Amino acid sequence: MSNINYENEAATLSKNKLLSAKSLTCIREDRLLFEALNIDVSPGDIVQIEGPNGAGKTSLLRILAGLSQPYEGSVYFQAENISEQREAFHQNLLYLGHLPGVKDEMTAQENLEFNLALHGLNKATAESTLAEVSLLGFEDTLASHLSAGQHRRIALARLWQSQAKVWILDEPFTAIDKLGVEKLEQLFLHHANNGGCVILTTHQELSLPAERVKKVTLAYRFY
Repeated sequence: MSNINYENEAATLSKNKLLSAKSLTCIREDRLLFEALNIDVSPGDIVQIEGPNGAGKTSLLRILAGLSQPYEGSVYFQAENISEQREAFHQNLLYLGHLPGVKDEMTAQENLEFNLALHGLNKATAESTLAEVSLLGFEDTLASHLSAGQHRRIALARLWQSQAKVWILDEPFTAIDKLGVEKLEQLFLHHANNGGCVILTTHQELSLPAERVKKVTLAYRFY
């Protein structure tokens, strides 16, 4: 895979960039995680954020998604600061964090219907979408009776219905078996090939073609 480090590169803000970050600096609990970080993400890009635990991967994803503020720097969606076009950005963003956001008192199908409706998607597709993540047959099972991997699959099922251009995914392969990982990777390629982009963290090597994956490498800082 290509190993592209975006640090200290000039961020070119243009309409053909879906997401850009300029001069990002992040400090958490008095520790500098990263500084002067520039990233450009174009339609068709699959970007893997890599680095050891504590390097700031999740912090970076949250900043790119507009969920956290950087100490310095800005994030742009199609050349405009996301703080100035929050609604348009959120309509074009799908963010999945560490926690699957599944309610134990609801069934698998009810959980997915709720998430789809919450994001303006067609909840009537929930049952057929569950088949994409191998949960058909569990649609009426309470989430409290499902495994961690099945919880993750409920959350990931939204990807098959999402119209958002920007996917930001924190460890999407957690508790997912090999076949499920392969299916997700093919979905990422399909999304990118259709003008979207995928930004993700994962501790495992991707099996995608080397030329399709760009990497942003963060180092652990002790100060």
